[in-house]
Amino acid sequence: MTSRVRIIGTGLIGTSLGIALTRAGYAVTLSDPSPTAVALARDLGAGTLAGPQDPAPEVVVVAAPPDVAGAVVAEALGSWPDAIVTDVASVKVAVLEDVRSRGADLSRYAGSHPMAGRERSGAVAARGDLFDGRAWVVVPHATSSSAAVEAVQELARAAGGTVSTMSPQEHDAAVAVVSHVPQLASSLVASRLRELTDPAVALSGQGIRDVTRVAASDPQLWTQILAGNAAAVREVLGHLQAELAEVVGALDLLADGDGVGAREVLARVVSHGNAGHARIPGKHGAAPTAYSVVVVLVPDRPGELARLLHDVGDAGVNLEDLHLEHGMGQPFGLAEISVLPAVAERLGEELAARGWRLHG
Repeated sequence: MTSRVRIIGTGLIGTSLGIALTRAGYAVTLSDPSPTAVALARDLGAGTLAGPQDPAPEVVVVAAPPDVAGAVVAEALGSWPDAIVTDVASVKVAVLEDVRSRGADLSRYAGSHPMAGRERSGAVAARGDLFDGRAWVVVPHATSSSAAVEAVQELARAAGGTVSTMSPQEHDAAVAVVSHVPQLASSLVASRLRELTDPAVALSGQGIRDVTRVAASDPQLWTQILAGNAAAVREVLGHLQAELAEVVGALDLLADGDGVGAREVLARVVSHGNAGHARIPGKHGAAPTAYSVVVVLVPDRPGELARLLHDVGDAGVNLEDLHLEHGMGQPFGLAEISVLPAVAERLGEELAARGWRLHG
């Protein structure tokens, strides 16, 4: 087991990792070009400030932006000739090629990518449980040593991640579909809201909130990510472009009044979406589960949501997911409580007995 870890970069991911590893008993040292950022990470419990008298780290984690991660990895490999080095950038092929071009010792390098994040960035948004139960992909290349791969896997598990292994090419193709294109789609849909009137935007419900949840992400970071994975993202968007053209053609037929064959296209697109959505892993990476939803009217007053959650727990029911939607101009919201189907009826009865109004 390794014990000394150097984290280079104290943004959201680096600081969260430092907190998690420090809690797990690792000796973590921190460095960052920004004195303010690294001092904040230290104050949040992510580790101690790196100094010239520190013993050499056994593992170095580069938590730098994708466009500079390769250079930082290569520098770390040169600075600590006995250390294992990994990075946590969202793209892997571009980082690997950058490290290789700098002539570094690739045997001690194995990339990785924790599939975790938040809409907010920076150390101030860090959480020690950010990686709990989340997928963490270890991404070795052809000449990564077994010691490097095992050390990175160890850290990922210590931080709470669920570890899997992919090649750099497999990783970049996968995240193009499950992460990078969804970001673009969310941003494109959200951008349409700019042209709506205020009364029209006020009609926004849970659907638009769900689709645009990640649209508030950092433009600079996402420009780097998309540029670093341009080929894989372009391929996915090409397939989407063809399907969108088919949908537009079907809508043209309906708008012109004929519509023969158009409804089959629309039904197929939605049906394929259902099939794809059903493949998304459930809680803690388990097989997908179809939950039942109990909808409760929650008065818009301080403490009401906390009282509802207390009553759910008091009923002995495990809450699997929760969505809140506010009715336009209404003094209440709708809490959609997802639970296992076997307990949904009992939960409804328990909540009704406690005075809650159920919807639907």
